[in-house]
Amino acid sequence: MPESPSRQRDLLKSFLETLKTIVIGLIFVAGVYTLWGSPNSDITGCDQKTNPHCWGITTPHGLRGEGPRDRSQIGKEKASIVMLVRNWELADALKSIKQIEERFNRHYRYPWTFLNDEEFTEEFRIYTSIAVSGEAEYGLVPKEHWGMPDWISKDKSEKNRQRMERDGVIYGDSKTYRHMCRFNSGFFWRHELLEKYDWYWRVEPYVGFYCDQLYDPFTFMRENNKSYSFVIALPEYVETIPTLWKTVQSFARKHPEHIAPDNSLSLIAENAHLGLQNVDYNMCHFWSNFELGSLQFFRSQAYRDYFDYLDAAGGFYYERWGDAPVHSIAAALLLPKDHIHFWDDFGYSHVPWGRCPVREDDYTHGRCQCEYNGKEKSFDFNEASCLSRWYLLHNKDEDGNIMNPFGTCPAKDVCWP
Repeated sequence: MPESPSRQRDLLKSFLETLKTIVIGLIFVAGVYTLWGSPNSDITGCDQKTNPHCWGITTPHGLRGEGPRDRSQIGKEKASIVMLVRNWELADALKSIKQIEERFNRHYRYPWTFLNDEEFTEEFRIYTSIAVSGEAEYGLVPKEHWGMPDWISKDKSEKNRQRMERDGVIYGDSKTYRHMCRFNSGFFWRHELLEKYDWYWRVEPYVGFYCDQLYDPFTFMRENNKSYSFVIALPEYVETIPTLWKTVQSFARKHPEHIAPDNSLSLIAENAHLGLQNVDYNMCHFWSNFELGSLQFFRSQAYRDYFDYLDAAGGFYYERWGDAPVHSIAAALLLPKDHIHFWDDFGYSHVPWGRCPVREDDYTHGRCQCEYNGKEKSFDFNEASCLSRWYLLHNKDEDGNIMNPFGTCPAKDVCWP
């Protein structure tokens, strides 16, 4: 007996509903495989080997779902953020990356260059590449740039390290620390991954960056003819560099052509008006865990001659010369004073010191969340800070305001050219 017309309509409706459900399910499954890949594959269409703009990563189930990400650079400069870091410092590196990205780089997508004296692990590459907004490159430091050169006496170096350890000198017994200081002083800017750049921003693991960066500091440096910049200036440990200044003076006698006429000698020496050969180093240096500067400065013949002369003297291993005083003395003597910049609108910290912008407008507009705010906490106003000498050199008070609109020097022994 044939079905009634109403029954036929109900069966057809039920069939169509079932068919609709099956089709929707197939479309969903196809979409999942298209976007995310199969459970045993990487994310389809997001292979970092063939697509450098990809930020998806391989997971056991391939279900991250971020898909392709545009990493193309927005900033206008040939610049890179550079981090010398070990694999075991991943967590601290990510802390620094997160703050730099959120406060600045997500708007510019400048590339990151990670350097290590050992091969980076896959874990380090994966997590850091996810964290950065621009491209990420990973470089191995050449062995000839990370080790004791042939002309250094191993016996003499070891005896001096043992003595410094007994004397309680920080990192006094460390060979690795000395390798790092020598590399940062004379070789980081020679690394093949940095050859294509004109500017670098040195960032270290576990630093604080507390304010929004409202402009491109690389462009600022270029447009204002700056070559080196800093956020904190403080004295070096005297016992780490007993012969550094004498070596610098000897270099200056050999290469007077490299000493800038309008230099910053009065920042790093008392009674600078007596001349470089007649003064002592006051130990003031720019804290090099933060640097933003021109790679062309380090590539210059003046700096190359300077580093080679210091390197031949052996102080990186017979003493414990740090890259901070080496860079700082070079910038102070080889550059005109106006080619060095102080970032007074940056909030920054590296254990144990930090600083915040002094001007209220800088603090407010930068949406700063800075635990070093105020003269009681900011290292700018610490008695150990060298910033007051910097301000006097540039005719400013401790708040960065011009003291004398006519440009005369408030203190002859500080500001004498």
